[in-house]
Amino acid sequence: MNINDYKINIEVIPAYIEDQSNPAKDHYVFSYTVTIINDGSVPAKLLTRHWIIRDAHGETQEVKGDGVVGEQPYLKPGEGFQYTSGTLMKTPTGSMSGSYQMITDDGHQFAADIPEFYLVTPNTLH
Repeated sequence: MNINDYKINIEVIPAYIEDQSNPAKDHYVFSYTVTIINDGSVPAKLLTRHWIIRDAHGETQEVKGDGVVGEQPYLKPGEGFQYTSGTLMKTPTGSMSGSYQMITDDGHQFAADIPEFYLVTPNTLH
């Protein structure tokens, strides 16, 4: 086995949810749609998630838990899984990054990094 056997690609598309947000009360709601694709050569199951959420004031929140949206998807090579979740922030901009802990059929555990992405309300950055 080599490092390419454990290749999980993760893409995230964030969105601002204006109708659930209240900027006057520092209440900004964002959704994010995550696509997880097993580009490796061995099946892997997503066990846990670890998110690092940062707001514009530099405050950091960590979220850890089992699976994603109540599921622990099992991905054979070439298979993907997509889900949408959300987060609440006190600032109109922020970022998220993290990792998923994966396990193969033979018990090998590895981390799949979630690249940093930005949460930005419309017309905030010019």
